[in-house]
Amino acid sequence: MGWLMQTVTPTQIRNLDRIWLYVFGVVALIFLLVPTLVVIPMSFSDSQYLEFPPRGYSLRWFENYFGSAEWMRATFVSLRAAFLTSVFATVIGTAAAYGTWVGSARFKTTLSAFFILPLSVPSILVAIGTLFVFARLGLVNTTAGLVMAHTMLAIPFVVIVTTAGLTSYDMNQEMAARSLGASRARAFFTVTLPQIKFSVITSALFAFYVSFDEVIIAMFISTGTGGTLNRKMFNALRDQVDPTIAAISTCLIAVSITLLVLAQVFRPKEADRSSP
Repeated sequence: MGWLMQTVTPTQIRNLDRIWLYVFGVVALIFLLVPTLVVIPMSFSDSQYLEFPPRGYSLRWFENYFGSAEWMRATFVSLRAAFLTSVFATVIGTAAAYGTWVGSARFKTTLSAFFILPLSVPSILVAIGTLFVFARLGLVNTTAGLVMAHTMLAIPFVVIVTTAGLTSYDMNQEMAARSLGASRARAFFTVTLPQIKFSVITSALFAFYVSFDEVIIAMFISTGTGGTLNRKMFNALRDQVDPTIAAISTCLIAVSITLLVLAQVFRPKEADRSSP
């Protein structure tokens, strides 16, 4: 208990004085983890229905998922859309963040607000507007339309993360390269980009996850064979509930954890490079 009663200066706060913060953090963590701890055991149930705790364990629902042509088609649609979204959102968002950062201070706030505007609009309104526009353009139930919509949602995350990386970057290094004859584009790709690559990679992973996890817009503009995995899961929960949904949810949890691990894999390398 010594860590609670440690001696501090008048301007410091003892751990005992902020014990409420630790309790709140633990409660919040439990609240977030409980659904996961419930879903994962249910995915290994051998029952015909969702039940917790399972009376028996089996891999039948994972076999049902991976052995179903419909589920695999929906999964492929989601993965393809997420990959393309990650590529386009990362390129556009990184360019937007860089342009906003080096641009005129007069318009910096306005441009930043413009690029993160999709975060402030309810998804249902974005979905309705997207449906009306895409219906006129013939983009409903197409990969191009799905990628465009998801890219719009992912760009704000790329801009925010990349801008955070630029705040810790010394722009004088790029200016030095340009003073030696390098063009702005060459200076960016050879000097700036290698030093903010962790932020760019992290933003790409965010963009991938935003697309892969999105369901509201997909409900409006992707149907039939072009439906995403999350859309099919939503329909399955409405029409027939079986532990296949739990098995897929477990797989999605594994994907989320993998993305977090990949984001951290690159972090030590970047930190080591910046360390003296």
